[in-house]
Parts: sequence; structure tokens; C-alpha cells
Amino acid sequence: MHESLASKLNQLEQKFAAMGQDMGSYLEGLLQADYLTYWDYIHLETLLSLQNPKTAYPDELIFVTYHQITELYFKLILHEIDQIAHQHALTADFFTARMGRVNRYFSLLEESFSVMITGMEREQFLKFRMALLPSSGFQSVQFRQIEIVSTDFRNLLIEAPEEPAYISDLYEFMYWKRGATELATQQRTLTLRQFDQHYGPMLIRLAEDYQLKNLRHWYQHLERNGQVTPALIATLREYDWRVNIRWKLAHLRSAVQYLHKEPEDIRATGGTNWQTYLPPRQQQVIFFPELWSADELDRWGQSPNHPGHH
Repeated sequence: MHESLASKLNQLEQKFAAMGQDMGSYLEGLLQADYLTYWDYIHLETLLSLQNPKTAYPDELIFVTYHQITELYFKLILHEIDQIAHQHALTADFFTARMGRVNRYFSLLEESFSVMITGMEREQFLKFRMALLPSSGFQSVQFRQIEIVSTDFRNLLIEAPEEPAYISDLYEFMYWKRGATELATQQRTLTLRQFDQHYGPMLIRLAEDYQLKNLRHWYQHLERNGQVTPALIATLREYDWRVNIRWKLAHLRSAVQYLHKEPEDIRATGGTNWQTYLPPRQQQVIFFPELWSADELDRWGQSPNHPGHH
């Protein structure tokens, strides 16, 4: 028997013995098992069965597929942030490397948004969107999770009380709730009520869990210990810029493309007041305010250009 093969069998025997398992049985199972195929590994048939348009308009397939792709990237982003949050003895290099991955995902998402902006016929969109009411991309819980795990909870609030309060109380002041409120009546849209009923308790628990392990917390921890590097600062600034300016502007361009109409704009599918909600200069969401100059903070969202190094 080849020496390297014998070594591997010996290692396997030790592994299974440590667990009180019989290696022979596992080898027999390996003999009986079929070869793994690509389509089984990625569940291709299942994946391709998940796009189910609600109308006969061809471009709706683009719409639903693009949103599913976006949610898969969000899953990868949350996966990277989770590694940072739970990394033992976190270093600036590990932090920077994982945030580099996250920035790459958001870069791909932004570049792909042209599919939404110019990749569908406007007339088709305005027709099939009516079959989707009251659902809205506003209801993407994974994006809300990304925001919550990125910064102090209070950085996501508007007009919240300054005194200490439970996160369950502060949740009512989340900035994005302003985007799903009817301007005339100040009533919350069905889109928001559905979302809060389905996801509100989970998001509150997540915010509570991440109070001491969100991205900003870990940056401040490294900064206090003198472990911050210029590369980490640049990477976190890019992240702030990509999520809170570029990604928001991509959505705004899409809304203008399909919903702008003289003399009055068309309502978004969820009833959200997109004209005042979507512009990043209106939202003023900033994950790492300490990484931006007073002038940059004052001009937040007014320029989409890359911020460069701090």
C-alpha cells in the first residue's frame, strides 16, 4: 500500500476511534455511496423551481430572480460579519480581510443593479407590480439585519429619546419606518405592519445580541488597544460608503426610472414614500461616524464619489 494512503487510513482510524465509531462501517458506507454531482450539490432543480412570477409579463421573471440573487449575496455578507463578531482574539488583518469580501459583494450588487434600472420594460413593470401589492423590497429582513449588526443600534434611529431605554422600545424609532408611513395620514403602511409582525421580535433580539459585538463595537475595541491599521479604516469607510450611499442611490435611480411621472410620482409597490425616504442625504445612516470628517458628515450622501482614505 502506498505510504501516504496508509497514513491517511491510520489518521481516519484514529479519528473514528476517538468518537467510538467503527471505521470499517464508514468505509462500507463510502463504497455504497454514489458519486456527487454538481446539480445535486447545489440543488439545481430546486433552485430553478423557486422563480414563480405572479403574472404573464416576461420581465417579471427578471424582477423576481434578481431579488433572489440579491438575498443570496446578503446571506454571504451576514456570514462574513458573523465570522468577525465571533472571531476569537480578533485582529485588524482578519477584520480587514473579511470586510474586503463584504465590500466585494456590495460592489457586485451595485454593478448588477443595472438589471433593475434598465433591464426591464417600464410598461411591463408598471403592470406586473400591481400584482405584487403590498410586498416590497423594503421588507428585505436580511438588509435590516446587515444594518443592525454593523453599528450601534442608536445610529439607526431617528428622534429617539436620549435617555437609556430598552431596544424593544427604541425599535419604534428605526429610521426606515419613516419610509413606510403615509405622509398625509401618518399611518403605517400595510407593508410595514406585515414586516413588523413577522420580523420585529427577531430583529429586536438580534440588536440585543449584537450590542457588544457589532462591527463598530469591534472597531472601537481595536482602536482602544492601538491595533487599528490604515487598511482597516479604509475598508470600513468603503463599507459605510457602499451600503449607505451607493446602494441607496442605486435604489433611488431605479425608483426614478420606473416611478417618476409628471405631474405626480407613481406610488411604490408597498406604499412607501420613496421620494423622501430613499435619498441617502435624507436617511443620514452612518455606521462609523468617527471615521468621517465634519465636512464629510455635513455633505453625506450629496456626492456618490469614492471617499478615498481618511
